[in-house]
Amino acid sequence: MNATQVMALLREALFPGRDVPVDEERHVRLLRGVVECPCCGHYQILPELNPGTQARCCRCNQLLDRRNRTSPIATPLAFCISSAALYLAMLASTLMMLDLYGRQRTVNILTGPIELLHEGWGEVGVLVAIATIIVPGLVIGMMLSILVGALQPRLPFWVPHLLKWYERLRPWSMVEVYILGVFVAYTKLSDLAYVQIGAAVYLVSGLMLTMSATDATLDTELIWERRQTDHSLRRMDNKRVRLTCESVARHTPLPPPSHMASCLSCGAVLAFDEAMPTTEALGFCPRCGHVVRRRKSNGRMRALALLISAVVFYLPANIYPVMTVIRLGGGTGHTIIAGAVELWQDGMIPLSLLVLFASVTVPVLKIFGLLFMLFTTWRRSERWLVARTKLYRVIDIIGRWSMIDVFMVSILVAMVRFNSMASITANGGMVCFAAVVVLTIFAVHAFDPRVMWDVVGDNETSSDCGLAGRATPAPAPQTTAAYLNNMEPDRA
Repeated sequence: MNATQVMALLREALFPGRDVPVDEERHVRLLRGVVECPCCGHYQILPELNPGTQARCCRCNQLLDRRNRTSPIATPLAFCISSAALYLAMLASTLMMLDLYGRQRTVNILTGPIELLHEGWGEVGVLVAIATIIVPGLVIGMMLSILVGALQPRLPFWVPHLLKWYERLRPWSMVEVYILGVFVAYTKLSDLAYVQIGAAVYLVSGLMLTMSATDATLDTELIWERRQTDHSLRRMDNKRVRLTCESVARHTPLPPPSHMASCLSCGAVLAFDEAMPTTEALGFCPRCGHVVRRRKSNGRMRALALLISAVVFYLPANIYPVMTVIRLGGGTGHTIIAGAVELWQDGMIPLSLLVLFASVTVPVLKIFGLLFMLFTTWRRSERWLVARTKLYRVIDIIGRWSMIDVFMVSILVAMVRFNSMASITANGGMVCFAAVVVLTIFAVHAFDPRVMWDVVGDNETSSDCGLAGRATPAPAPQTTAAYLNNMEPDRA
């Protein structure tokens, strides 16, 4: 194979189907200035936002876009560089030191996953390593590359691909949840022996703040706008269709929603010449390369299957102990509820309530909340549509916080390793509980909240909401038109 063939293969891998002739008979438009609400599926025309303002859906109050007052690239880059420095220092620093009758044990953030692997709980050890070490490092490196690339006069072709994967991986970086697990583990260890907090605890806390600040000051839409859009749409059969970009002004009539589809990765809205299938793949997004569908494929059935699996794991997760504490040769198992009760008895009432809420209430809320949304969607219910949409957003936000107990057990297993004098080992209940958390997160991502509005016919017509704006009580479906032109931008 010569150099020409290698370059041809590389070009085909990076830009598949680029040499395929474009079908000029069919036409697809990319509508600039139009956005589809990811929660209710309503297409709206957004204005050009001033710094310090944000746009919200005029129907369900979902945040659609925002503009920060800070520098769109320099500010998040400064926070991201700080995150990288804190991350590297965290890996090389001590997390805690335990002194039990003169015997000392020092651990770092890597010790917990390694000990879980040694005990035979490799699944949970890998999960903890992914959420606390691997994914945080990946997303920090990705964001650094994205921001450095965004500083270039011409946006490199790999920046949109990294930004797409950053949006997918960012929820699995659970540094903020891990720091709460450290606090719970510290309260339990303080009753057993002398505990000294290491520098890694403060570094993890700082990393949590800088990563949150990076996301808060980052304006992804400005980066997407710099992306040079392809001149054709690549379909799933690798054929190409002619694509044009159009800027849509206020009060311009929009095509029927059945003729439009939005990319869930970058938010680009495409308009087709005819009605498109609901769940079939329509092609690859010309801006980010993500597969474009009007709605998620088999979203309700996949979410229901994942929820049933989560219910199956939830019962043994609360019945069986998550860890066994051995003192002077005698051991007792601790369930999740027993751990919260122990914190209450030790006077740590706020921490006990936090553990009880994150480990017991949140999984139940997620399971029953999603089941309620699936049931009302199946019944084609028109009641509480806005409330159900807000419930979905709440469930999506709080889903990760149930990992507190899993992180706590990984720290305790790493810290207390003194043979028969004192030792803590993980149990099967922890594996079941970790499975519940992961399955419910997948169920939330599989469910498409826009279907709740589709089944009652609220997405059959499109209209111009003007400026998506401040949070007002959602009007009844029959009076929505009276509210469409009464929206103003919020201050961010």
